[in-house]
Amino acid sequence: MLLRAAAAAAHRLRFIPPVRRISSLKVPWRRDAALDASIDRDRRFRQASRLVREVLLSPGRRLLLRYLSKRRQRIRLPVHVTTFLRRYPRLLSVSPPPDPVASPSPQLASFLEFASRLQATHSPLLASRLAKLLMMSSTRALPVAKIAAAKRDFGLPDDFLVSLVPRHPDLFRLVGDPGPDASGDAFLELASWDDQLAKSAIELRADREADVVGIRPRPNFTVKLPKGFYLKKEMREWVRDWLELPYVSPYADTFGLHPASPEAEKRLIGVLHEVLSLSVERRMAIPIIGKFCDEFRLSNAFSNAFTRHPGIFYVSLKGGIKTVILREAYDENGELVDRDPMIELKERFVAIMDEGHKKYLEELRRRNEMLQKERANAIHRDVKVDTNIEEGDMEGSEEDEDEVYDYAQVESEGREPL
Repeated sequence: MLLRAAAAAAHRLRFIPPVRRISSLKVPWRRDAALDASIDRDRRFRQASRLVREVLLSPGRRLLLRYLSKRRQRIRLPVHVTTFLRRYPRLLSVSPPPDPVASPSPQLASFLEFASRLQATHSPLLASRLAKLLMMSSTRALPVAKIAAAKRDFGLPDDFLVSLVPRHPDLFRLVGDPGPDASGDAFLELASWDDQLAKSAIELRADREADVVGIRPRPNFTVKLPKGFYLKKEMREWVRDWLELPYVSPYADTFGLHPASPEAEKRLIGVLHEVLSLSVERRMAIPIIGKFCDEFRLSNAFSNAFTRHPGIFYVSLKGGIKTVILREAYDENGELVDRDPMIELKERFVAIMDEGHKKYLEELRRRNEMLQKERANAIHRDVKVDTNIEEGDMEGSEEDEDEVYDYAQVESEGREPL
């Protein structure tokens, strides 16, 4: 009898469809030109911010131009430093020879003062952002060195250990010695849990909708597939069933979840979505997110989740480094619509660049017009005119060659662009 029952059970098991493992789900990557363009537009900004940072981190914020020129490869400039400074003359002031020194221009000094005021104004916002990162950590703490590596992604000031952390003793506790450049073994711990902060961007959005319509919708992810992108039937059905699962907050205790379960995938996507929602531009380099794998309990293959959910994330390969973008934060033209208050810093910096570049192009046009006049007059006098303009000047309106990033350098460099 028992043998017949066992045989019948085995026969029934043969007809149960196998459950697909999440790791076996494959979605082809497809380029999104609009989102790629949003990263490509920032190429000059990234170059300029790295160049300026070399001067700002020097003693007295002064650096000999010859030393700055030797760092061209480290700051990944596609042109000579002197050429770049001619194209954007409002960034740095350069003293006359014989030993020219680069220092902040009056416009840049004014920008730095504005940055300090803006960061002080939004100190509560930045403190809550930093606290949320600590609350997502399994130990309620993060190494200071890792926070420093991502501080500009989250809009934190360079001296956040001095200007931000001491102002909020109710939230933060510093353990250990971070050292002069935040490269020590210090940790920043969460001093106390705040239930008001333990709400993700998705949960807050549901609360706002409840205030408008009177009924709180179920928190869930916004899926926005690009035009012309279609998922296979098997994947569509999996995504549909996955979205029907209850939302798992990134601040919830989920130690009991099986790593291969759909609920664990829900928690993983929730953490990645929240991290990007806390960033200034709603995008981050994947190697920077990878620094927090241990604290956020992310697997080494966490980046595969981005391609499994193309309606939530987009991975751009522009610049030689993988950057993940939160789709819902950008419109169809690749413009950021979910604007963070700290984005004004970038816009002010770019305005200084554009103002100086416009002056540079006007000077080029003026010199070119004078040259044409001299050439026309020389034709009548049969005199040869030197038509050579200083090398690199006439390239001011052209696109620079693509900058090349190095993965190892990004992961080891704690300082990111302004």
